[in-house]
Amino acid sequence: MVITEQKPLTEILDSLKGYNKIFLVGCGECATLCQTGGEPEVLQMKKHLEENGKQVLGFVIPQAPCIASQVKIGLAKNMKLLREAEAILVLACGLGVQSIKANDRLGLVVLPGGNTQFLGIVDAKGNLYERCSACGECVLGVTAGICPVTLCSKGLLNGPCGGMDKGKCEVDKDKDCAWVSIYKEMEKQKRLTEFKKTKVPRDFAKVIRPQSKIVAQQ
Repeated sequence: MVITEQKPLTEILDSLKGYNKIFLVGCGECATLCQTGGEPEVLQMKKHLEENGKQVLGFVIPQAPCIASQVKIGLAKNMKLLREAEAILVLACGLGVQSIKANDRLGLVVLPGGNTQFLGIVDAKGNLYERCSACGECVLGVTAGICPVTLCSKGLLNGPCGGMDKGKCEVDKDKDCAWVSIYKEMEKQKRLTEFKKTKVPRDFAKVIRPQSKIVAQQ
């Protein structure tokens, strides 16, 4: 999932200078789990904006605002309100913001209410952890399911580096060395012969930005 944090209210209000009639868009998936763009956060933002002299005309919370079909349905159902709006404030990740902009037929100003931080997983307690860098060339199959591109501070593919000390990273002494963790996991799996194999350098051409994938229509 995409991990986000809500922007400070002062920054949001500054971005809304000159716009008084606002429509809000939340997110029913990632931002809801992050508590940055679910219904409670959207209603709280509505309250904050109205306390600061803004008129919030309405809101919609698509299950996944990064999916065009859901955005189109949500916006279409609120077209009357949107025709009166001057700006749309999106409480979602950057993908959600850009999806709203791409599917807004009225050409309104679309502004972010959050900061996109990283791709992460959610544990049983609801804690969020970065575990993937979307590098385009996954090595988890040869690193026992532990991503060195993300978890190693240097992104090394054939670590550990010489700065590792007692299993800890030289960049952050409180952080476990990713390659020590990989070694221990591969030792448990009796795969240490694979650990010793040299990994080829990453093909950075696979992550030239921006990327796209066209899905053929049937």
